[in-house]
Amino acid sequence: MQTQMKGKDFITLQEWNNDEIDTLLDVSFDLKRKFAMGVDTPYLLRKTAFLMFFEQSTRTRNSMEAGLAQLGGHANFLDTSTMQVSHGEVAKDTGVILGSYGHGIACRNCFWEIGNDYIRNLAKHAKVPVMNLQCDLYHPMQGLADLMTIQEKKKDTRNLKVSVIWAYATSHKKPISVPLTQVLLFPRYGMDVTLAYPKGYELPDWVIEQARENAKKNNGKLTITHDQEEAYRDADIVIPKNWGSWVSNKSDDVIDDLLEANKYWKCTEELMSLAKDDVMYMHALPADRGNEVEDSVIDGPHSIVFDEAENRLHTAKAVMSVTMGSK
Repeated sequence: MQTQMKGKDFITLQEWNNDEIDTLLDVSFDLKRKFAMGVDTPYLLRKTAFLMFFEQSTRTRNSMEAGLAQLGGHANFLDTSTMQVSHGEVAKDTGVILGSYGHGIACRNCFWEIGNDYIRNLAKHAKVPVMNLQCDLYHPMQGLADLMTIQEKKKDTRNLKVSVIWAYATSHKKPISVPLTQVLLFPRYGMDVTLAYPKGYELPDWVIEQARENAKKNNGKLTITHDQEEAYRDADIVIPKNWGSWVSNKSDDVIDDLLEANKYWKCTEELMSLAKDDVMYMHALPADRGNEVEDSVIDGPHSIVFDEAENRLHTAKAVMSVTMGSK
C-alpha cells in the first residue's frame, strides 16, 4: 500500500500502480463504512475543488459535489459554456488561475482527440492535483468504482470472466473511455477479460497492446471476439454498453448504417441465460433502456448497477482525500 499521493494527478489509472490503486480502494471501503454509520469524515476541511464540465453529468457531478461536502470542503461547479473557455481561453491560463484559487481541479471533456490533451494541459500548468472526470480516452473515476464493486461482490477477482460487450444505443455517440479504461484495468487484477464488439467498433491498437501487456504481467487474460454469445457464455460479470465508432469514423453522427446493422447487439434475458447462474450485470449508466438492455435485465436480480453507481461517491471521496489531503 502506498500512502504518499498528495498532489498526484488522477488522469488515468494506467499512471497509478496497483499499490496506489489498492490504497484508493482501501480508503473507499473505509469511507463507505463510515458513511453507513453516519461517522463524520472531515478530511478536507475548508478545501475547495473546481469542477469543469464540458458535457452533461449526473453521477460524476453529484458524487464529486456531495463527496467533497461530506469531506468538509466545497466544490465549485463550472459549466464551461459560461466560462471564458467558451471565448477561447486556453487550458494553461485556466489551470494556473483555478489552481491558485483552491486545492484541486476536476474536468470532464469528452471531445474526440481534444479531451485528454486539454486535461493534461490543465495538469501541466496547475499547481494542484487535476482529476479526470471523463475524457475522450479515459474514465478513471468509473473504472475505480467498477473495480470496487467487483471486489465487493465477488471478493477474489482472479480468473473471473468479465465481458465488456458493445451494445446498440441511439441516445448519443458515446465515448470509448469506459470500455477502454476497463480493458486496461481489469487484467491488472487477474481477470479474464473478453472484449466483444461488431467490426467497426474497435478500440485503438495501442490500447489492446497495453491491455495484453497488463494481462501478461498480472496473470490476467484479454480475449477479443465479434460474437456476443461467446462473450456471455459462462461469464461471471457482463458489462454490455454502447461506445461510438470513433477510431474508424470521426463523425459526430449518432445513427448511421453501421450502427443500424448491429441492432441485435442487445443485452437480453436469453443472452444472460448463457452466463453463469450467479452472473452480475453492470453498466456505468445512464443505460439506453430498450436498446442497450431489456428492462427485465437491468431491473432484474442479476443487476448491480445501483450498487455500482453508489460506489462512485465513495471512490470519488477517496481520490479527493488522498490527492488533495493535507498530509
